[in-house]
Amino acid sequence: MKVHKGDKVLVIAGKDKGKTSKVIKALPSVGKVVVEEVNIKKKHIRPKKEGQKGQVVQIPAPVSISNVKVMCPKCEKATRLGYKKLENNKKVRVCKKCNAEI
Repeated sequence: MKVHKGDKVLVIAGKDKGKTSKVIKALPSVGKVVVEEVNIKKKHIRPKKEGQKGQVVQIPAPVSISNVKVMCPKCEKATRLGYKKLENNKKVRVCKKCNAEI
């Protein structure tokens, strides 16, 4: 999976289309990512102790990896990613538009 935790992404499909935000968690086994302030769901939490009130919290739900595009830090555009091998046998992600390392 080419999208990693901490990447800045643009949502290209769904109800939050056009939003840019940071990846909180990557879930490669299911092909999804959790993005800050995108795909917000409400979760009802029951009281744990007697006398405590229940509450409704908003949490971000996972989004399909196909619905996000990585933003290049150099050219500031949403782009596809490629890989380039360096001389010390290290694999680096590369922007397809400006060939900058990500």
